[in-house]
Amino acid sequence: MTDRPYVLLSCAMSIDGYIDDASAERLLLSNADDLDRIDAVRAGCDAILVGAVTVRRDDPRLLVRSDRRRAERVARGLPPSPAKVTVTASGDLDPAARFFTMGEATKLVYCPSGALEKTRERLGGVATVVDAGEPAGPGTLLADLAARGVRRLMVEGGGTVHAQFLSAGLADELHLVVAPFFVGDGRAPRFVGDGSFPWHPGRRARVLEVRQIGDVVLTRYALSDRCPEA
Repeated sequence: MTDRPYVLLSCAMSIDGYIDDASAERLLLSNADDLDRIDAVRAGCDAILVGAVTVRRDDPRLLVRSDRRRAERVARGLPPSPAKVTVTASGDLDPAARFFTMGEATKLVYCPSGALEKTRERLGGVATVVDAGEPAGPGTLLADLAARGVRRLMVEGGGTVHAQFLSAGLADELHLVVAPFFVGDGRAPRFVGDGSFPWHPGRRARVLEVRQIGDVVLTRYALSDRCPEA
């Protein structure tokens, strides 16, 4: 897929690889300085993708927070925040979620052909619902986003969505932040589960940067030849 968007994966995890704990409350893994860095990355993208589980569990807004960055996007002829994208197998999403109600950006929902009618009935009034085929995979999604003018896509999780892009070899760059504590609970979700990934002991990902940001550490990995050195 030479014409697909540039795909940047972003994830924060504990030392032992968990992206959340097993409680009902969202686990804060990042800090204020790193959240500002993420805001800058968001502002440089055309669309932000999260999975349906993340929409239900975290109720994210997925907006650029900085007034200055929003103004800079508008000055370039762009909406204040990138388009919002999610993928759902069932269509069971709340149209009152902040993903749909906050911000003026385009909202796109991709679902399998079998769930298309149900998803359009539920979400058609708050988002554009797109048939992603059967089964719904990242390749179809990326092709459709490219046709809509998306050149740079930020994928913020969760673990299942990250694993799908990684196992399909459809990721160009990974920003992985490690928080300085352990979760230690097998019931909690991890960064990615089992899978067959293109990067292994015989084909290592290229490290672009390692940076301490307050009490967390960011490592940037190049996952394709499309990723620049700096």
